[in-house]
Amino acid sequence: MTDIIEKWKKQKNNIDDLAILTEMAIEEQDDRAQLEISGELERLHAAIRDDELRMMLGSEQDSMNAIMSIHAGAGGTEAQDWAEMLLRMYLRWAERRGFKATIIDDLPGDEAGVKSVTWTLQGEYAYGYAKAEIGIHRLVRISPFDAGARRHTSFASVFVYPEVDDRIVVEIDEKDLRIDTYRSSGAGGQHVNKTDSAVRITHLPTGIVVQCQNERSQHKNKGMAMKYLKSRLYELKLREQNAKLREINKTKKDIAWGSQI
Repeated sequence: MTDIIEKWKKQKNNIDDLAILTEMAIEEQDDRAQLEISGELERLHAAIRDDELRMMLGSEQDSMNAIMSIHAGAGGTEAQDWAEMLLRMYLRWAERRGFKATIIDDLPGDEAGVKSVTWTLQGEYAYGYAKAEIGIHRLVRISPFDAGARRHTSFASVFVYPEVDDRIVVEIDEKDLRIDTYRSSGAGGQHVNKTDSAVRITHLPTGIVVQCQNERSQHKNKGMAMKYLKSRLYELKLREQNAKLREINKTKKDIAWGSQI
């Protein structure tokens, strides 16, 4: 809360300073200064909008880094191309926001695009900003892969998970895991493809499967896959807790309604 107050005080001081500079520029009829002030006002307005949005990101998870994944739906090459279009869009968005995006697993499409891809998103409030993208994304267009130039509807699913850090403890029993190694099928260079460096981890109680193949080291891939698994299990626990809270609130409403009768 202290950080938020200090940030708003700083923004108010910036506004006051610009107001004084504006008055001086108008009095002196300094067109160049007025143009510079106009640019500063636009940047300040954008910063204030960003701060207002962050104030709405109030949950504990919103400030965390994120793990995002895209899975192409039915539709073959067209859907896989759509999945890759989404990936490019998210990577450009991450760059504009100053987030660091690192692909940890990808499965190329048969002819074009990707069947699935997973990446980490590091930056302040990365999960809070990205979580709105969760869901099914649809594309309707004349397919460049259709010789008959027919219109196709393609789907891709986007998942976003808060990346678990050292502040959060997620207990995992080793006996609940099945760990497989295999040769990378992604773009990792010849060295990657010659060794079983890719790692797939299956959490047997939940059936959750995660994998990582984009590092040359099997040890690094296993570490990243475990972090991904912890994030998936943490998100699952949050959903279960939210479902219980909704059920409790529903029960309270039912009791309150019954008391009025």
